[in-house]
Amino acid sequence: MLNEVLKYKFRKVHTAIVNNVDPGNIINFLFGEEVITGEDMRTLLTRPTPQQKCSELLSLLHTSENPQAFIQLNAAIKKEPYLQWLIERLHSIDRQFLSSRLQQIRISDTTGERMFMLCNRMIRISNDMIV
Repeated sequence: MLNEVLKYKFRKVHTAIVNNVDPGNIINFLFGEEVITGEDMRTLLTRPTPQQKCSELLSLLHTSENPQAFIQLNAAIKKEPYLQWLIERLHSIDRQFLSSRLQQIRISDTTGERMFMLCNRMIRISNDMIV
């Protein structure tokens, strides 16, 4: 479930990532963690611009069946000091995530209360993983 929460967060900041991240080290990290294949890595690294590399990398991860894809992407980003702004952006999505999920349920019923508690717990876990 954590991977799904992170997948949602990364989708929300897709444009910012594509426009502001040079993914060379991230691609190498994901290859080392067996999230992407050697062929994927070679293809990504031959793209002429960081924007094209990022866009294709994110597309690849969003279609991946690897249950750790976004957990590992998050770990790779944490290793890059210049991406502190991105970590902060991901944290800010928590309120949006919880709000959108709460609109889908009724808090007054028992199921809604349990779902609210589950969403809150997942946000706390994802924050622990991001920091």
